[in-house]
Amino acid sequence: MATQNIKVVTRKPLRWWEKLYIPQVLAGMKITLGIMLRKPVTLKYPEERPNIPKGYRGVPTLVKDPSGREKCVSCQLCEFVCPAKAIRVTPGEIDPAAPHADVVEKAPKAFEINMLRCIYCGMCQEVCPEEAIWLQNEYSLNGFSRASMIHDKAKLYELGGTLPDKIRKWDRKAEARARASAH
Repeated sequence: MATQNIKVVTRKPLRWWEKLYIPQVLAGMKITLGIMLRKPVTLKYPEERPNIPKGYRGVPTLVKDPSGREKCVSCQLCEFVCPAKAIRVTPGEIDPAAPHADVVEKAPKAFEINMLRCIYCGMCQEVCPEEAIWLQNEYSLNGFSRASMIHDKAKLYELGGTLPDKIRKWDRKAEARARASAH
């Protein structure tokens, strides 16, 4: 059997001053007094909201373009890329009588995000070619049941609202088709 090298540590006995623990108590009081004299950093939530840093990834939502049209074209890339499998998209057809039916071929019949499974990674927003899904600054998400935490298409559009569209892809496609039919 191998012998182990054991090092014995001898400690000095405490002096009478150290046995009273007065230096440690005074050091603790000094820290407490220093913290008491600082300006408080707490917020009175929910009346006061914290400043959200730029690039914060909050609740994923669906957005519409400034004309009020759905930007989602049911490509299902967000569903395929979601690591938590929280997104479910059911593709649907566009009504031929819709004002933008000549530009867009599909729209989601159903779109659900299970917020209990979502990990707020932002991959759905990154992969969306139409910029239809956005992670908002909302961080206070709650519900009374599991079913209320599964957001359907209507709830996602309610949370997302309308975002400005600099590209105006659909408007340019409609204008190009109008010019082509005029010739």
